[in-house]
Amino acid sequence: MHHIALIPWLDPELIIGAAGPWALLVVCFIVFAETGLLVGFLLPGDTLLVIAGLLTHTNNVFGLNIWLVALLIALAAFVGGEVGYLIGHKGGPAVFERKESGLFSRKNVERTNAFFERYGGLTVILARFVPIVRTFAPVAAGVGHMPWRKYSLYNLIGALLWGFGLTMLGYLIAYIPWIAHLVTEYIDIILLIAVGGTAIVTLWHYFSERHKVKKELAAGADPEVDAAEAEELTLDPNVFDRAPDLDGDGKH
Repeated sequence: MHHIALIPWLDPELIIGAAGPWALLVVCFIVFAETGLLVGFLLPGDTLLVIAGLLTHTNNVFGLNIWLVALLIALAAFVGGEVGYLIGHKGGPAVFERKESGLFSRKNVERTNAFFERYGGLTVILARFVPIVRTFAPVAAGVGHMPWRKYSLYNLIGALLWGFGLTMLGYLIAYIPWIAHLVTEYIDIILLIAVGGTAIVTLWHYFSERHKVKKELAAGADPEVDAAEAEELTLDPNVFDRAPDLDGDGKH
């Protein structure tokens, strides 16, 4: 295994020894937060799942069978979606009543609503593969009172396709000899890139949102989403029963 003397803390053995049984819990929490908390869009879900699968194959980083790892990650994704829906359902439009910031933007809600307008209830499944939208979709569905049974079914399908699917994809990719060798030989460099890349993307997204908000405020935009505006962000329940507009021509 290739080691970097200046960053020994990235040695997989040290990481596993320090995190122990909590390593998978950290991954599951991040996956949960992406859909269970309104700030989850800052987290690196897709990349994390693929890397989790890769390291399960090459280094058995969690000390568990890949099937159990993938299922636990899918469960975390499902529970996160249910919590996000519950927050929206119980909180109602008031959930959107807040000040514009790098953590919340009405544009993110509008972007999510546009997905629902186009794809109907299937948005709950498709949103799993779209950053930002997967964070706000459960809340938007809850605020709009999408039927819980229907939502939960779509949430389960989306959690399995995304959480279980991407983790298994990472695991299967490691069966390609040169990739498996690369991961095993340069695991510390890969971890450095993963950690550094995640930090850069997260910070870029946060400050990008902050810059947009400041620019809008400088142009005289209202920094607060009041009750009336929050009500406008609430989806019509009929949207959830609408057939998807797959070709984008406006006809369902």
